[in-house]
Amino acid sequence: MHSNNIHNQSYNFEELIAVIPKLKSFVFVNEHGTQTIDFSNSKAVLQLNKALLKHHYAIENWGIPAHYLCPPIPGRADYLHYINDLLIEDNKTTKIKGLDIGVGANCIYPILAAQIFNWKMVGSDIDESAIVSAKRNVEASESLKNNIEIRHQEKNADIFEGIIKEGEYFHFTMCNPPFHSSEEEATKGTLRKLRNLQSENQPYQTKKEIVLNFGGQANELWCNGGEALFLKRMIKQSVEFKTQVGWFTCLVSKKENLQKIKKQLHKLKATHQTIPMSQGNKKSRFIAWKF
Repeated sequence: MHSNNIHNQSYNFEELIAVIPKLKSFVFVNEHGTQTIDFSNSKAVLQLNKALLKHHYAIENWGIPAHYLCPPIPGRADYLHYINDLLIEDNKTTKIKGLDIGVGANCIYPILAAQIFNWKMVGSDIDESAIVSAKRNVEASESLKNNIEIRHQEKNADIFEGIIKEGEYFHFTMCNPPFHSSEEEATKGTLRKLRNLQSENQPYQTKKEIVLNFGGQANELWCNGGEALFLKRMIKQSVEFKTQVGWFTCLVSKKENLQKIKKQLHKLKATHQTIPMSQGNKKSRFIAWKF
């Protein structure tokens, strides 16, 4: 992880349980003698997130509706720390304003950005239920109300249009895009991911049990053409807002998509770089570009 990420160390479950006692019932000692939770259990991850947000970020009340994505907070914080590096390179360190495209019901990126860096954030989404939940999370904390605004994207085909207002400037945009190309592919990916997360000493779960236990709405998990087509569309649309955004950024889940994405950026003569990230054994990255 990024050297400034406070989640570089193992979770201190004693401290976390002290702030969210409900977490205790999900904590167990694994085969290596280490305290952990079942990360394939969305209820366990939800209580862990509540504890992390309360203990490290002073967020007393946070939640998501059933069957929406419950994000791993350490990895989300990492993305923000690397964006901060980009801003430091540009000598931009104060009065930062960012846009999270696809903010989701959890609103996690704007919350972390506000609490870690005191940035002003706008979060946009096409899902009305996600918008309601994101606003609820913001309104539940006094420290977030003045730093985060949630906007509804009414046109599915548009990414920036209708969200970035005339005369408005963002130092960066960010996005964790839907990376599957179909519902079938998303389901297979979910099954593979969650079975990998299960410990060997846990009971085997059927396909139905795993799917029911996993959060994620269709627009969070997949779109036609997958992340490559989504990102190419985002890059094309970013040209119209090149004077209103410092850095456009987006996570790229599948490394094999980078070549197509870079080709599109070269075509539009955008300056770009790929920033690698890692959380444990997981390797990830995001693409950043500007005009």
